Amino acid sequence: MTFQTRTRLMTSAALGLVLAATGVSADTIRFWTTEEQPERLAKQQEMAAQFEAQTGTAVEVIPVTESDLGTRATAAFAAGDLPDVIYHTLQYALPWAEAGILDTEAATEVVDGLGRDTFAPGPLAMAAVDGGVASVPVDGWTQMLVYRADMFEAAGLEPPTSYANVEAALEALHNPPEMYGFVAATKVDENFMSQVLEHVFLANGVSPVNADGAAELDLAATTEVLDFYKAIAEASPPGELFWQQSRELYFAGQAAMIIWSPFILDELAGLRDSAPPTINDDPTSSELASKTGIVTNFSGPSNPDGAAWGDVRYFGITNDADTDAAMEFVKFSMDEGYGQTLSIAPEGKFPVRAGTADEPTKFKDLWATLDVGIDRRAPLGELYAQEMIDEIVGGLDVAQRWGVAEGQLALASKMINSQVVNRVVRQYIDGEIDAAAAVAAMNEQLAAIE
Repeated sequence: MTFQTRTRLMTSAALGLVLAATGVSADTIRFWTTEEQPERLAKQQEMAAQFEAQTGTAVEVIPVTESDLGTRATAAFAAGDLPDVIYHTLQYALPWAEAGILDTEAATEVVDGLGRDTFAPGPLAMAAVDGGVASVPVDGWTQMLVYRADMFEAAGLEPPTSYANVEAALEALHNPPEMYGFVAATKVDENFMSQVLEHVFLANGVSPVNADGAAELDLAATTEVLDFYKAIAEASPPGELFWQQSRELYFAGQAAMIIWSPFILDELAGLRDSAPPTINDDPTSSELASKTGIVTNFSGPSNPDGAAWGDVRYFGITNDADTDAAMEFVKFSMDEGYGQTLSIAPEGKFPVRAGTADEPTKFKDLWATLDVGIDRRAPLGELYAQEMIDEIVGGLDVAQRWGVAEGQLALASKMINSQVVNRVVRQYIDGEIDAAAAVAAMNEQLAAIE
């Protein structure tokens, strides 16, 4: 037992004696959340009220704009005034742990208490520190390869789970302008292209970083990535393409495959008036959803196991926290209150805990019953088949990002934000340079980023 743990237990015991003697509960803990939209705040405040009713500890839910979270946390840490719990993105987990902002021991105790085996391994691996985790995984989503399952079945095609299967589908289904095989991201200055490219590189096991920092891209494996991306770009419409065109063409029934986030799931089913399917004359129809399949994990020839691109959010327990109360709140939010946590935005909050030791699919099954949509609402489980639900949630088991496993997420993020990869890949698919020159250019330019 560490000194910190012994101190925590002694403090907890002393606090328990005081509370028992006085008949009062612990005061209030503070919870920073980046889910600041009014309806999402209301759900979090409702959960806080449920926690207070059960434990006697109040929770002050404090909205923080996501873009301000880093600077606010740094300032609060310097002032010794951090909140007890912070809902944060992946990018802060390891840096905040190294800086001393997060109590990694408390987070690890929560995960172990809930059952490490009940968490998806991908999100735990992304926040791994020596002996445990920096923060407790809460929810996440995986990027999806969205495809016309009806057309694949009619053509006798295998699902697009690999470069080879995608290329076979392009050969069979690409028939412009009535049907494009793909709508690839080609607009260099859009983050959408960065996100799609990272997914495609990960699928073939290619990363620009290793444990020591910048790493040279392997020529053979990167050439496979470039050739694959050129194939899907050539099966796309001309122009500067990003998320808007890919969604519009797929919704119009003019694209066989696109890559998108799960926030498309409710729109596919005709639940959002501002982005309706136009495949038929009824913008509220779920016809297109019924004809759609998804793949979260796909592979390249140099990486048969493939990869899923994942975005994960965490509960960080801070080193300024009322630790026991903070731990109890996080446990509650991930167990009795987990349905409420996920209901904030189910289409973008896949459960990182599928269930409990006794009920292994409890939370996955519950998630499928939660309503999604804007102008109309319906449960995902009514809109999509069980195998789709399994694929959506299962992607988090193998979710990856550049730099996470290597401890170089900050450097990888700078590389992505530089848009070097976007620019060079665009030069390659436009025929301006060959593969060897493209790999050399990426290696040179990425190595200069610090």
